[in-house]
Amino acid sequence: MKMNRILTVLGLSTIFSVAANAQYSDVPPKESPMKMKPEMTEIWEPEVKVITPGKLPWDAPSDAIVLFDGKNLNNWVSQKDPKKPAPWKIINNEYMEVVPGSGGIQTKMKFGDCQLHIEWSAPDVVESVGQGRGNSGVFLQNRYEIQILDSYNNRTYANGQAGSVYKDHPPLVNAMKSPLEWNTYDIIYRAPRFKPDGRLDSPATVTVLHNGVLVQNNVTINGLTLYIGLHNYPEAHGEDVISLQDHGNKTQFKNIWIRRL
Repeated sequence: MKMNRILTVLGLSTIFSVAANAQYSDVPPKESPMKMKPEMTEIWEPEVKVITPGKLPWDAPSDAIVLFDGKNLNNWVSQKDPKKPAPWKIINNEYMEVVPGSGGIQTKMKFGDCQLHIEWSAPDVVESVGQGRGNSGVFLQNRYEIQILDSYNNRTYANGQAGSVYKDHPPLVNAMKSPLEWNTYDIIYRAPRFKPDGRLDSPATVTVLHNGVLVQNNVTINGLTLYIGLHNYPEAHGEDVISLQDHGNKTQFKNIWIRRL
């Protein structure tokens, strides 16, 4: 037993001695210690889910929730009183129109991370200027507004025109169509995350395409949309409704669908 211990100690001593005298190099080897094979970087499982895309770019894919298809407002309620149906008008079984003074509307369902498609048009008759023309807004989680406004030949503050994160980020460009044409928003939204104690962990982010043109490129939403004051995250929250604003203009909406992400 004693001899074995001596040999073990001598063996370790030899290893340490060799290691101490080893020569290190900062020159990479000519060949990788293990030759890479194509299959080493292939991901096979889990298999990607198959869905059916819409026939046209603005059509809802098979995994989307259709929030409005022109037929009814069954997926919406009054924002003033969620127990009451949405008070806006449906016209020609094609689109809905804001009834000024009736208040906003909101979805019955709640959402967090999502892909949202919405088509909208300014009122056919051009009235007023600046923020008085075709004003509305789509609110993500009922808090963070993507501005809707007739910004066609209509100057206003940059972070309040169509395509802006209202009072937060101006759009990269003005891609607005005329009041007699339909606009599209395609919105990719990542909801804010909160720590267990309610403090903000990571803010919300959003990407917006206006008429197929990138106008918000994965920007950070700085907090609750406020008309006056700096935006902030006053409290933690989870999924919430999508809401559309009544700003006193007969703004029109159609073909609204959403995908949970």
